[in-house]
Amino acid sequence: MHIGEAAQQSGVTAKTIRYYESVGLLAEAPRRPNGYRDYSAKDVETLRFVNRARGLGFSVHQVGELLELYRDRQRASADVKAMAQARIEDINRKVEELEAMRSTLLHLASSCHGDSRPDCPILADLAAPLRSGSASR
Repeated sequence: MHIGEAAQQSGVTAKTIRYYESVGLLAEAPRRPNGYRDYSAKDVETLRFVNRARGLGFSVHQVGELLELYRDRQRASADVKAMAQARIEDINRKVEELEAMRSTLLHLASSCHGDSRPDCPILADLAAPLRSGSASR
């Protein structure tokens, strides 16, 4: 199948397919006599796998590792679970960072009058020198 059909069936764009080929997540497709790439159902399966893993926030490098594990029928599921747990820890750290940012912004927004006066505690805080132990900067 041509790249447009592979893109439609896998849920990724043609540009993304070419990118995945360039970074080695997908083997370069053979060319038809007319020069067009020719993708197989297996390629579409790989693209779906990559797209789902990327959607869960795995890096390109991690997706490559997951693909290796997926293809290795002798793999230990513990290896896959360890990767998932590490990703969960990353997400938990990011959630904590986002919650801290949200809290800071809520405090700043509540201290701003939001009227026609020029003074703004939000801008003043952004311009203030970095405080020791401050997580917001």
